Amino acid sequence: MSEFIRADGVYKSFQIDGGPVEVLKGVDLSIEKGEFIAIVGPSGAGKSTLLHLLGALDRPTEGEIFCENVSLGQMDNGQLADFRNRTVGFIFQFHHLLPEFTALENVMMPLLVARRKRSQAREIAASLLRDVGLESRLLHRPSELSGGEQQRVAIARALGAGPKIILADEPTGNLDTKTGDATFELLHWLNRERGLTFVMVTHNEKLAHRSDRIVTILDGRIVEEPVRQAPANHSMISG
Repeated sequence: MSEFIRADGVYKSFQIDGGPVEVLKGVDLSIEKGEFIAIVGPSGAGKSTLLHLLGALDRPTEGEIFCENVSLGQMDNGQLADFRNRTVGFIFQFHHLLPEFTALENVMMPLLVARRKRSQAREIAASLLRDVGLESRLLHRPSELSGGEQQRVAIARALGAGPKIILADEPTGNLDTKTGDATFELLHWLNRERGLTFVMVTHNEKLAHRSDRIVTILDGRIVEEPVRQAPANHSMISG
């Protein structure tokens, strides 16, 4: 594998009433193409902040983020928006589906925003929903789907633009154990079958230990980065 994305000496501060609060304090991290890594650590350690910087949802206060050796800091806002739309897929703890639209329409939405023809967007969305095991639920609205099914719709939506990297912030955090395990198996399957790079923030140590590598953040710094493990052989679980 070769390097896909890298954080070099990244600091991030936020201004609050009492002055600046430093959240990330000199983070260095290299992530390889096709790697599945888990970022762990206590609440407030800076995990989600790092994920947002890697996905160009925010800019570092100091330091650089590189993707395929291109500095995100050298991009203007339009280029960053294009990077987010084309290169990165985001999955969050809460699916943020539009309640008035069907599963198919929710997955079609970002494709239509990207100016895909409606017929093409519908075809791609239906294919993605089949890939995540929801071929029989295309016309159901979020309220008619289980929590796990809603998260699968969100995963399909994240795949719509054909991203190279998926950034997942607590994707199983709002699910019961069985459904969370099945969701993780789906993500792992997509990682292997599509060669997608995955960065997952999680509090679930059991799932973290099934990733290729664990990165621990404590008080804004990476304090432990074990040697890469051989990926476990898991199969996708439906449900």
